[in-house]
Amino acid sequence: MIFGIDIFLLVIIAAVIILFAVLMSFVPVMLWISALAAGVRISIITLIGMRLRRVIPGRIINPLIKAHKAGLNVTINQLESHYLAGGNVDRVVNALIAAQRANISLTFERCAAIDLAGRDVLEAVQMSVNPKVIETPFIAGVAMDGIEVKAKARITVRANIDRLVGGAGEETVIARVGEGIVSTIGSSEDHKKVLENPDLISQTVLRKGLDAGTAFEILSIDIADVDIGKNIGAMLQTDQAEADKKIAQAKAEERRAMAVAREQEMRAKVQEMRAKVVEAEAQVPLATADALRSGNLGVLDYYNLKNIVADTAMRESISRTADQAKKDDESR
Repeated sequence: MIFGIDIFLLVIIAAVIILFAVLMSFVPVMLWISALAAGVRISIITLIGMRLRRVIPGRIINPLIKAHKAGLNVTINQLESHYLAGGNVDRVVNALIAAQRANISLTFERCAAIDLAGRDVLEAVQMSVNPKVIETPFIAGVAMDGIEVKAKARITVRANIDRLVGGAGEETVIARVGEGIVSTIGSSEDHKKVLENPDLISQTVLRKGLDAGTAFEILSIDIADVDIGKNIGAMLQTDQAEADKKIAQAKAEERRAMAVAREQEMRAKVQEMRAKVVEAEAQVPLATADALRSGNLGVLDYYNLKNIVADTAMRESISRTADQAKKDDESR
């Protein structure tokens, strides 16, 4: 009987120990003690409620202690709602502390909205205190004299807290500054003016108010480097001359082709006329025979005609022989 009572007591003690371990793991007693030591009033029921809402108590209580020590008026409900919305509670509290130290007006609602928008609110506050320098790549523009000028700018910007939500980022600022540089170089009559006074670019760009609608405030634009590029005007003129040359060659080829076609056409016409002559000459013997039959041409007249033809052929043969001999003498 005594042995059975001992076993029962051991079971009860083990159950109490297991229950205490489960309670300690479910209820963050040490975190509650840390909050009380820091002067933050929070009940055990609230911590149990966080567990039930699947909120990690350490992600809420530690930033709350930090905010309380910094003198911020932040409630546990605000931190928990921001956590449930997917925000970074610790970063928001750090940003609020940094803004308070820098004397920047920033509410918890604005800070939480910036964090939920996907921007690093702590970095934005730090950039408001310590401006950031954005360096652009080499941006090429062509002056009126056709010379290409390449410029690199350094843009000093400060974060604008009020425009962080919905404001454009660094890419927009770089693109706008690049557009201003290109337009300024393009409006210069001579590239030498740009080289002599590169500050004209920064002054012209600053007057355009390029930071409108962005999350930054442009403090200054400094031209870091200016280089000379290609002679774009000469290259364009060379390309135009080459294009004109090809067009002229094409037109000349067209005219040559038309001339060749015309020559072939004329040769065909000559052949046609020769065929007509041969056809006409073929009618002469027929006409002669018909004249002999009809008595319009006598036999003596016919022989006289043959003699005239033979005499004409002999004269032509002698003339061709003389011309050939003359050519042979000239060639010697």
